[in-house]
Amino acid sequence: MADLRRNIAIDLGTASVLVFMRGKGVVINEPSVVAMDSYTGKVISVGREAKKMLGKTPGNIIATRPMKDGVIADFNTTEKMLKYFIEKAVGKSFFKPNVVICVPSQITQVQRRAVIQASRFAGANSTYLIEEPLAAAIGAGVDISDAGGNMIIDIGGGTTDVAVIALGGIIINKSIPVAGDECDKAISNYIKKKYNMIIGERTAEDIKINVAKASSPNDNDLFEVKGRNLINGLPMHVFVTSNDIAEALNKPLTQIVETVHSVLEQTPPELAADLFERGAIMTGGSSLIKGLDKRIEDRIGIKVQIAESPILAVVRGTGKSLNWIEKLDSSEMGEESMRKKAIEERLKRDS
Repeated sequence: MADLRRNIAIDLGTASVLVFMRGKGVVINEPSVVAMDSYTGKVISVGREAKKMLGKTPGNIIATRPMKDGVIADFNTTEKMLKYFIEKAVGKSFFKPNVVICVPSQITQVQRRAVIQASRFAGANSTYLIEEPLAAAIGAGVDISDAGGNMIIDIGGGTTDVAVIALGGIIINKSIPVAGDECDKAISNYIKKKYNMIIGERTAEDIKINVAKASSPNDNDLFEVKGRNLINGLPMHVFVTSNDIAEALNKPLTQIVETVHSVLEQTPPELAADLFERGAIMTGGSSLIKGLDKRIEDRIGIKVQIAESPILAVVRGTGKSLNWIEKLDSSEMGEESMRKKAIEERLKRDS
């Protein structure tokens, strides 16, 4: 019976949900957006189709993001979203799947239990949690059981997780609610203030993807932006420059850079020496902002490199942890024992 039960890994992100299945790899990569009928409570669409509705829905339809800053903001909607993605990944099956979900490293026990309960209500048999920096490190190809230190900088949609990892555990870490979404808000606010124009979430995200750079560039490219005039309410368009967007993003990116610096300052000397030799690894979709790796490198004085396929690093690492699932404690408070048992098995196998 155990062989018939599927094991899946989920990166339950603020901006997107990725699902990994053993033997198939990443089978789902869709926005974490749900469109619901406010009168009946019925789910109309989830993922890409729901994202198209953001800012365009009639009065009775609400398109929302149920995750905020890496944690559940709307429990019922998150449960329905998870149920949709689990069923889409597994299909119709008599056996409920076991699920491993990655979470930010500094969320509370209440928030952890909310994720587990939402997963169970959505149709999971047993639910396990793994911290995002550990999952990102595994997905980036780092041997987390090594005694040497490794720094992971995971910049997603809702949170930035920075951690130093050694011997399978997080030695020091810091998580802040500043990442891709805050960059989108900074762009929207900048354009509103400078050009008296209001733009939507999707437009701000498009600007970030196409124009954003971590420092003022020499080439001042133009990008057409369409929105609504703040004064007369009519449609309008302007051309923003690369320097405009670099200026808009300066505050959130500075917060991210200073968080990395803060973690490095508190790192034990022996591990700091390892980091000087090995450098730091960046993962997450927002790590792709042009020049951000160089900006962090200039601030902390060690080499910073972007992992291969940084958007998929966390879910791939979570997927690799599926190999340990039979040896884990499935209790709600069992995340710590999950990690310890997995590392012990790894060390025994390698010795």
